[in-house]
Amino acid sequence: MTEPMTDDVDFEIVFKDRVAEEDRTILDEALANHTSSLFGTVAAGGLTFMAKTGSEVVGGVTGYWGSFGWLYIDQLWVSSDKRGQGLGSRLLTLIENEAVKLGCLNAHLNTMSFQAPEFYRRHGYVVFGELEDFPVGHTRLFLRKRLV
Repeated sequence: MTEPMTDDVDFEIVFKDRVAEEDRTILDEALANHTSSLFGTVAAGGLTFMAKTGSEVVGGVTGYWGSFGWLYIDQLWVSSDKRGQGLGSRLLTLIENEAVKLGCLNAHLNTMSFQAPEFYRRHGYVVFGELEDFPVGHTRLFLRKRLV
């Protein structure tokens, strides 16, 4: 779908219902160029730790770090039969420690009220924001922690 523009604008806006990797790359590069024009070269990267039993994945954590000093924990999952055995804590500690080695001072993440907010609180995370009814009847929580 294309939205025709009025006035003296010489561009069109194109709608896509799925993000193409090519489009994401264009936007990522444009934003990185803008950020580097303000702050110089900004180092960033991804981190992943996977827990396996043989070839079966039983847990993992992924995140992103950046030279602004923050780790974003994107996903942390432990299979239901491995929960309560310290694996989630170990994965969280591993990604936090790796981020500190890369210069991160803080970490942030989001979780749902029905997922693991108490797990993160036990590990020193504090809520700094909430979205109620996300989904209806539940809350999306935004948490942060000082790593260093």
